[in-house]
Amino acid sequence: MSDTAYLFAFIAVAAVATFATRIIPFLFFERHTEHPLVKHLGRYLPAAVMALLATVFLQRSADWSAPLPGFDAVFAGVLVVIIHLWRRNALLSIAAGTAAYMLIRQTGILESGLAG
Repeated sequence: MSDTAYLFAFIAVAAVATFATRIIPFLFFERHTEHPLVKHLGRYLPAAVMALLATVFLQRSADWSAPLPGFDAVFAGVLVVIIHLWRRNALLSIAAGTAAYMLIRQTGILESGLAG
């Protein structure tokens, strides 16, 4: 098999697998929306996933050796929560938090602000 054919086959399999993982829950849960397990997962799973993502973000992305350890990630996370509670717009809150985090990390504002 040539490299081009292999690449196209790989893309096709990946596309089918991705589509299947997106469509199967809708096909299965369409008839089971009143099931207690589905209701329980629908109520608690989003918050659990967000808590897990926040924990991983704080562990992996925060600068724990900075003069204010972890402030870059904690500030961005708190900003996301505040803006989301204020505006109830996920895109706005995530964009603002990402922009704040990148501004802090890319400009080094914490290091220069504390040194001077």
